Amino acid sequence: MIMTAEILCVGTELLLGSIINTNAAFLSRELASLGIFVYHQSVVGDNQERLKSSIELSLSRADILIITGGLGPTYDDLTKETAAAYFKRKMVMHEPSLERLKQFFGNLNRTMTPNNAKQAMMPEGAVVFPNNYGTAPALAIESEIKGKTVIMLPGPPREIEPIFTEEVKPYLQKKSGSVLVSKSINLFGTGESAIEHNLREVMQNAVNPSIAPYAKEGEVEIRVTASGANERECLDLIEPAVVQIKSHEGVGEFIYGIDVKSLQNAVYLKLREKNLTLATAESCTGGLISKRITEIPGSSSVYLGGVVAYDNSVKINMLGVSPDTLKAHGAVSEQTAAEMARGAAQRLGADIGVATTGIAGPGGGTDEKPVGLVCIGVYYKNNTRAVKLNLSRRLYKDEREMIRYIASSHALREVLNQLSPP
Repeated sequence: MIMTAEILCVGTELLLGSIINTNAAFLSRELASLGIFVYHQSVVGDNQERLKSSIELSLSRADILIITGGLGPTYDDLTKETAAAYFKRKMVMHEPSLERLKQFFGNLNRTMTPNNAKQAMMPEGAVVFPNNYGTAPALAIESEIKGKTVIMLPGPPREIEPIFTEEVKPYLQKKSGSVLVSKSINLFGTGESAIEHNLREVMQNAVNPSIAPYAKEGEVEIRVTASGANERECLDLIEPAVVQIKSHEGVGEFIYGIDVKSLQNAVYLKLREKNLTLATAESCTGGLISKRITEIPGSSSVYLGGVVAYDNSVKINMLGVSPDTLKAHGAVSEQTAAEMARGAAQRLGADIGVATTGIAGPGGGTDEKPVGLVCIGVYYKNNTRAVKLNLSRRLYKDEREMIRYIASSHALREVLNQLSPP
């Protein structure tokens, strides 16, 4: 049986944009792992009538409603009261929660004001989940007549995440009886529309597992998701679909990993697997490749360092680029990129060197070398390879950062191509 849930986040500050709503994303991921499908998410301010209408709408189309926020001690925290009215439950004092509140304030040597006792008031018959990370307990109201469940969680992410993981998730696991498992196929060098075109028939015929492409910044992710009684059953359903996609023309050649999260993570894992080290030389990307690699914990085991060689004098003096190369071909050229990559590897003592040089704009382009022209060089096993790309999309007035980021992605992909030729 398919079980559906809806997420309703309460708080005027969310509507005003004063804080970012990370709770909905967290809960969606967690519910998906339980095999519970989320079809709608919504946000409502601290207004009882609008909250009541939102609860009624949500429960008209979902089995489970998860509400975040509005459980505090102030007059406008009305989530419990509104849900209790919907289920026709009276509010009663939950003594264990009241004692926990008293202990909490006692440990802080602070006087508990009377309004804090409001946090211990619960709809009659509610399932109460203790909050070890704040003052407002979480709770659930179940209705056998309506066949619906409302789960109410505190708003702060630092509270909601551990409470859900430790208390609510086991509670929901018993209700679900199934799990969802996904595998992410990571691609670079193609677009979502091209993937959809090439895999349309495969995706249309896929039921369990389902297959869906998602556009990311300069990349595409194909998510293969199966529903089953347990993880093993789901993986057995997923594996044949992954094999089919990897061998599909117009798709397989762009895959750089399965569940590797990012290009930089794929590079890190491959370098570690082969016990190799990397050095970078960057002009137009200005250290962006270095930044992306060093975001990964443990990257110091494979990444030695890099040189940001913006000026030609740095290319010559620190990377050993020949002045004759620069004079004959210019700083933005395949020849210069190749010498930069070799210089980075040799000067820093790395097995592999990768380099970028280009025109990120918005100015500096010419008819011969327009904005968006980027050259990437890779040095490995005493051989150099260089490619020339035009990364301008001409979609934005200033696409400088897009060009720089996509250039860094191409550089990482070129490293992967050297380590695992396509």
